[in-house]
Amino acid sequence: MNIFLFLSVSFLFVYFLGKILERFHVPWVFSALILGVLFSLYAPADEIIQSETFSFLGKLGMYFLLFIIGFETNVRKLRNQTGIIVKSAFFIILFEGLLGTAVLMFLFSLPWHHAFLIALSFATVGEAVLAPVLDKLKIVNTKLGQAIIGIGSLDDIIEIILLFVVTLSVGSGMKDEIHVIVFSLVFLFLLTILFTKLKETGEQFRFLNIETLFFFVVAIFFLFIGIGEIAGAAPLAALLAGVSVRTFIPKPRCALIEREVRAMAYGLFAPIFFIWIGNDLNIQYLRDSFFPFAAIVIVSALAKIIGSMAATRRQLGMRQSFLLGIGLSVRFSVSIVIIKIFYDYGLISQELYSLIVASSVVFTLFIPFIFSYYLYRWKQHI
Repeated sequence: MNIFLFLSVSFLFVYFLGKILERFHVPWVFSALILGVLFSLYAPADEIIQSETFSFLGKLGMYFLLFIIGFETNVRKLRNQTGIIVKSAFFIILFEGLLGTAVLMFLFSLPWHHAFLIALSFATVGEAVLAPVLDKLKIVNTKLGQAIIGIGSLDDIIEIILLFVVTLSVGSGMKDEIHVIVFSLVFLFLLTILFTKLKETGEQFRFLNIETLFFFVVAIFFLFIGIGEIAGAAPLAALLAGVSVRTFIPKPRCALIEREVRAMAYGLFAPIFFIWIGNDLNIQYLRDSFFPFAAIVIVSALAKIIGSMAATRRQLGMRQSFLLGIGLSVRFSVSIVIIKIFYDYGLISQELYSLIVASSVVFTLFIPFIFSYYLYRWKQHI
């Protein structure tokens, strides 16, 4: 099949299905993951999806998503979070991470450190999925809304730390080139620090037209990726590139650059990345593995709810802390990227990869409905 026709048909499918999903407060790009799952089921285009060209485009999608996460990470805003939000965020995510570790070790006999990293990455929150729901229900500025947004924002720090640890885990296999890895990682961090120190120099870029500035940003993006590839740390490099560009580019230009990068990432590369992810699922295994799938979904949901009620019951009350746990159960964040990295490096099996991605699909599709239902039912008590 012609790859251009394949992309055209795929993008049209994603577009029309995405329009339907948006009505239910599910991100439109989620339809690309659904399409990838369908391709894994019927495999009509394996030759294209498994090709080096498609894999390269999929990796670019992953790198651009990580770049956007780094670009949108606002350290000052995170510092302003109240103590209860900080404590609740780390308690809830750590609680689910520990329970998830026990389940993964029991079901899949994973080493504890791999199980903990996977469980912790799965415990992070895809708050962007729930943000439109909070806005529509007019509870963004309530204690509950601010708790969800605050905890969802703080878990970005955990995701960055996880990405760094995962990078070291997969890079440790290159023992013969350890000096190259160390040098490249050190150079990446020094380069990031350098860009933060050159903030005043970056002010002159406010006079560049947006096309030229965007070209410069893409050049920096590829510079970081290239150095990261040497160290086996390209995902981490993509994230650091976003952090560096945000601190270097003048504030008046940041919003324009973010808009341009998001348009290119979500308009071209991200859908390919999610098709690539979905196509790797083992549907046959999912059909025959109801118990482990149900165990992952149930334990994850209960951990979020119990953890939220234990951490915030006194501040929010029983009903709101319960709603907080439901809201924080939504997925579709950088955790999918981390799981994909583990899978590509052979650190988890296709079966476990399939279970985790499939459970993310379930949470992303159903949590907005469940959250809205209980909120409407208890609104008079909130």
